[in-house]
Amino acid sequence: MARSGKVSIVGVGTVGTAIAYACLIRGSARELALYDVNAMKVRAEVLDLNHGSSFVPPCRVIGGDDLAVTAESAIVVVTAGAKQHRGQSRLELAATNVAMVKTLIPRLFEQSPNAVIVLVTNPVDLVTCAAVNAVDAPSGRVFGSGTVLDSSRFRHLIAARAGIAVENVHGVVVGEHGDSEIPVWSAVTVGGVPAAEVFDDVARQDISAEVVNAAYEIIAGKGATNLAIGLSTARIVEAVLGDQHRVLPVSTVQCGAYGVSGVALSLPTVVWASGAGQVLQVPLSDDELAGLVRSAQTLTEAGRFSSVRRTRT
Repeated sequence: MARSGKVSIVGVGTVGTAIAYACLIRGSARELALYDVNAMKVRAEVLDLNHGSSFVPPCRVIGGDDLAVTAESAIVVVTAGAKQHRGQSRLELAATNVAMVKTLIPRLFEQSPNAVIVLVTNPVDLVTCAAVNAVDAPSGRVFGSGTVLDSSRFRHLIAARAGIAVENVHGVVVGEHGDSEIPVWSAVTVGGVPAAEVFDDVARQDISAEVVNAAYEIIAGKGATNLAIGLSTARIVEAVLGDQHRVLPVSTVQCGAYGVSGVALSLPTVVWASGAGQVLQVPLSDDELAGLVRSAQTLTEAGRFSSVRRTRT
């Protein structure tokens, strides 16, 4: 059970730093610990965050290049690994980052046996599956950030088109955090009105394409996505530390929902102090269910490929 209030972030590149900053300004944690193999980078980020302590809720910020800095964490957020480059799909990162987490996750549990571990490293679904299989941890204690960010992108685009506040849009993206993800239009409401009464087929297709391609556009423009994933990860952290039983589309290894098993992907899931809990099987249209099955197949095939790559290198 996660109780201490300490959140560790492993990897302080653009994403890890954005998560730390979002947690700091939102008051998500009482203590932040940053770890990276680059000691000078960690020290610089810790100094920079601490220098703003007058303007944020109280939070102790520490860091170092020794994994012991993460000891006794309630939550460990993993962002370390090779990053996605311009024109590269998330799945192309699989071999390198899957191999990395298989070594890293057991070491993190040695430092924090009771921690909840949240994977953000891409491709997050394959990385999550590898991480879960690398340790003998209670169910739900290791999960991925999944499509929490994608769902926020989805809601933002719908709200912008409809001209209403994003808080009045309800919708979710499921499946892979990547090209095969499925925006669940059948469940979208806009101010309580079903999406089909607000948008025609062309508008829905345009929004879906924007959601899927959003990361590619951002990476092409500035080299990486970081600010929104920082905010969405802070939201996950708060759900765990606050024992909120919040329903979020995080990535977990599925055990039969919609007939999918043995692969990690995102579905609406109850997130609380023990990590990822019950998966909720919201109604899907026939096309959405078929898309979810295809997404699972895509991830299964990619997982096999990354395993072959690891044995060759």
